Amino acid sequence: MQSIANKIRVRVIPRYLSEYSKPVERQFLFAYHIIITNNSDEDVQLLARHWHIFDSSNTFKEVKGEGVVGKQPIILSSEVYDYQSFCELKSDMGMMWGTFLMKNLNSNEKFEVKIPVFHLIQDCRLN
Repeated sequence: MQSIANKIRVRVIPRYLSEYSKPVERQFLFAYHIIITNNSDEDVQLLARHWHIFDSSNTFKEVKGEGVVGKQPIILSSEVYDYQSFCELKSDMGMMWGTFLMKNLNSNEKFEVKIPVFHLIQDCRLN
């Protein structure tokens, strides 16, 4: 899954964390790897994130905050920034999507980059 805005590409690779999940207790953990590629001629900074998290148990959450994993990284032109995080759901299926608020460091213009919808699915449900 990927999206592109202002020549900033966001890719997401999700995976189920069976070793940390407790299905009997309705705790399903999913990791996601975010890869942000700056294909523009300008340096940018990731200022904030806004997540939408939907759980198939009909739970919906929004999470907003500064930066990602405690950082507001600067991503130079032609550079890549990546990080990993996780999400806990109460069911074995869900999905996430959202936006990153970025700032062009040359013009100080702020813009949003969409984080594409990605599915969180327990491995056994894929069979």
